[in-house]
Amino acid sequence: MDTIEQNTRDAQLAGREPESMRGAKHSRRAFLFKLSLLVNGAVGAVMAVPIIGYLLGPAMKKDSSYNSWVTLGALSDFPEGETRLVNYRNPITTLWDGQTGDVPCWVRRISGTTFQVFAINCAHLGCPVRWFEQSKLFLCPCHGGAYYADGSRASGPPERGMFEYEHKVVGRHTDDQRRQDCRRWRTRQASSRR
Repeated sequence: MDTIEQNTRDAQLAGREPESMRGAKHSRRAFLFKLSLLVNGAVGAVMAVPIIGYLLGPAMKKDSSYNSWVTLGALSDFPEGETRLVNYRNPITTLWDGQTGDVPCWVRRISGTTFQVFAINCAHLGCPVRWFEQSKLFLCPCHGGAYYADGSRASGPPERGMFEYEHKVVGRHTDDQRRQDCRRWRTRQASSRR
C-alpha cells in the first residue's frame, strides 16, 4: 500500500504548480483580457465617430445657403419664346462634391418676365430629358417620355408633367429657389394638363 500512497502523493505534487506559476498565469490572463477590452473599445470608438457625425451633422450645420435663391443669369441670356439649358451650383454642396454639385435645369422664357424653370429629370424614372427646338418637345431617351414646351405630359410612361422649380425675377436677373427636404428637391408639378 505504501507504493500506492506514494504514487498518489507524487501525482498530487506533480499536479500542483508553485504559487509563482499560478500567479503568473492569472496575471497573463488578466492582462490579455484587459488588452482585448482596450482594443475592442478603440475599434468601437473609431466606428462610432462617423455614426455620431452622421446623426449630429445636420443639427450642427449652420449654413444660410440651405434656403437661398440661386442666380441663373441675366434676363438678356434668355430670349423670349426660347428654352435654354442652364447649369447652377447647388448651394448645399461640400468641397469634395466636385462636378456633382453642378445641377442643370431648363429655363423657358415665355414673355417679358414670365418664366418657367424645369428640372432636367423625367418624371417617370429620373432620366435627363432633352429639349428639341424643331418639335417643341422635351424628350426622354430612356423610355420615350415626351413633354410639351410648358412641361405638361405629351406621351409615354410618365404619368405627370415635368417638375417645375419655384422662381422669381429680381432686378435684371432671374433667380431660382431650391429647398431641400428629405434629400429631394421640393418642386411643384407643372400644370395638371395632360
